[in-house]
Amino acid sequence: MNDQELAAWLRLTLIPGLGGETQRRLLKAFRDPEAIFAAPLSALGGVVEGALARRLLEHECKAEIEAALEWAARPGNQLLTLADAAYPQALFSIPDPPVLLYAKGNVALLNRPAFAIVGSRNATKQGEANAEAFAQALAAAGLTIVSGMATGCDAAAHRGALKEVASTIAVIGTGCDRIYPASNEHLARAIAEQGCIVSEFPLGTPPIAANFPRRNRLIAGLGRGCLVVEAAKHSGSLITARLAAEAGREVFAIPGSIHSPQSKGCHALIKQGAKLVETAQDILEELCWEAAAPPPPQAPEQADEVDPILIALGGDPCDLDTLAARTGLTADALLSRLLTLELEGRVAQLPGGRYQRLA
Repeated sequence: MNDQELAAWLRLTLIPGLGGETQRRLLKAFRDPEAIFAAPLSALGGVVEGALARRLLEHECKAEIEAALEWAARPGNQLLTLADAAYPQALFSIPDPPVLLYAKGNVALLNRPAFAIVGSRNATKQGEANAEAFAQALAAAGLTIVSGMATGCDAAAHRGALKEVASTIAVIGTGCDRIYPASNEHLARAIAEQGCIVSEFPLGTPPIAANFPRRNRLIAGLGRGCLVVEAAKHSGSLITARLAAEAGREVFAIPGSIHSPQSKGCHALIKQGAKLVETAQDILEELCWEAAAPPPPQAPEQADEVDPILIALGGDPCDLDTLAARTGLTADALLSRLLTLELEGRVAQLPGGRYQRLA
């Protein structure tokens, strides 16, 4: 597609008040954007209302178009339209596929088998560890991991997937020329080099709250299924799960402690029919996905079997007083041992002076 054709696609998507549904209706009527802008006002008025038809002919947004074309000309950047073979075919099965996508990185990943992993921004240490481990295992089996590059579970899922060849896709809620949150700058650069960052929002779009739930439909649509790792009762991750179910994708959830607010959303999903999973193999079997042979099992850590602190912690977060009562140790002795276990990555300290054993 040459710059003139791309400019017409960009113009169609940059006109204020012209939503995706109207854009697709115009394309259906006129076949391509250049024909839309070449049509007389009377013909446009037969598809959209008069004021919008006039805006189509009068609003040219030249500066934005030139900036987008310049961005797309840089190595690694690409504009994908509905007419491109590289456009992710999985999105044609959702009700409102974007007319144009901005992509940075390996766009070939957009048409490879993928799986979505989402979860809480305020994830527990165990939640982040689960997201990273599940992502790496599924990527090792050949599934590209899709997530939203938010802090917490999303970032952990991307990190896990980047360790494997199948890599990862980040669907973002800002312009593709922005990094949000700023704390994910290193991660974003790694994804752009080894995976793919994609957005439907024009360059320069700031982190507007309403855009993040909207991008969730693309996360859900790109994957063959969706795993929710951790989610509070009203988490945005539940929106992604709902959209995945509506698009005919399988929904999975990891259960957690009945006392953890971060598990309430996952438990609600399981009650509604999401599949409870404990291992990545549970997901692969449900998807009928043939994975590579798993590595030989590792011998269990003997220290875990005999350490009274880890045994006393169990699977739920525990405060110091309760742990002291379970073990019979003094607070000083407990704190010293817990610090060692935390440095070894076997225990995490949680807000409120609680501790949790890490799997």
